[in-house]
Amino acid sequence: MRFYDDISVGDVRHSEEYTVSKSEITTFGEKYDPQPFHIDEDAAEDSVFGGLVASGWQTAAICMRLHVQSSEDTAAQVGVGVDNLRWHQPLRPGETLRLRNEVIDKRPSESDPGRGFVTTRHEGRNQDDELVISYEATAMVRRAPAE
Repeated sequence: MRFYDDISVGDVRHSEEYTVSKSEITTFGEKYDPQPFHIDEDAAEDSVFGGLVASGWQTAAICMRLHVQSSEDTAAQVGVGVDNLRWHQPLRPGETLRLRNEVIDKRPSESDPGRGFVTTRHEGRNQDDELVISYEATAMVRRAPAE
């Protein structure tokens, strides 16, 4: 188990890959972001994207899944905030996303000596290593138990 004390600024982790399908894009779009370029291939052709694309929120949700899977060994992470969220380019059907996480800051909790806060820069890149999404997330992480 990795605790707050085991994490260092500069630590980098890479996730597994995730390939998004056309049906996932349209299903998510219909339910949560029903804009034509997320749900209708013909309408998407005439959009600024020139074709069907995943909602940015779906891209963020995929990144969340990848982050959780790549940090399952970290003690009780609870997200407390996201900053500087940017979508650099759309995620298209059949594209593969992977996540790179780098610890950019950490600080102990002032109110609870059993916890600390870790801020990580996340970069989601496609199969061509092009930046798709980036953001910074802060999580609360348990400190190692006293011996």
